[in-house]
Amino acid sequence: MENRASGQHISHLFDEEMENVRHKVLTMGGLVQQQMEQAVLAFITSDQELAEKVLQQDDTVNNLEMEIDHDCIEIIARRQPTAIDLRMLISVIKVITDLERIGDEAGRIAKMAIRLDATDYYHDQYHELNHLVEMVKGMLNGSLDAFARMDIESVAKITRKDEKVDREYTSIIRQLITQMMEDPRNITRMLDVLWTARALERIGDHACNICEHVVYIVKGDDVRHLKQEELEHKIKK
Repeated sequence: MENRASGQHISHLFDEEMENVRHKVLTMGGLVQQQMEQAVLAFITSDQELAEKVLQQDDTVNNLEMEIDHDCIEIIARRQPTAIDLRMLISVIKVITDLERIGDEAGRIAKMAIRLDATDYYHDQYHELNHLVEMVKGMLNGSLDAFARMDIESVAKITRKDEKVDREYTSIIRQLITQMMEDPRNITRMLDVLWTARALERIGDHACNICEHVVYIVKGDDVRHLKQEELEHKIKK
């Protein structure tokens, strides 16, 4: 009877530890979401104070990454989990790496906002980014929601958006090149838009990575590097 009670106690502690890790990942996800949104807003509105705030959050994100990483390794070493629990912990280590890199991309956008001269700001001067921002924001929100609910049904819809993001990014590059050729005085502004668009495109890639980790957790299938059609086939199996 004592051994049974002890086993139940250990199982309860393990469940608590796993839930704590999951909660920390979602907290970290919320922070990088906020970083991305604030960085883009700071860039578009030339709000240097907001950009500084984004950069100040970087330490919090980095510390969370290290803390979660340590928690996962401790659980694996002490509890020796199997099956879905082990896949969860391995995938969490990868998810937080993607989240940290999203934070880094947000930081790059914030640094460009700080570098801009506020006197050169004109309303809606970065209109080329509007559609791209909304698409990437939706991908990131969707990927974190899929992780929170372990919902692989929404994964294909999110990863399908990556092709649209890539097309939008290519379209922005074409627009910028045309504008630079028409008026070389636009080059500085165009380069700012280009590097911000590149950072957003990378954030979309990291959102797709998170979705792929969710599929691995739920089904045990490694879907990295698969084409969209192959990914959707794996999900439906």
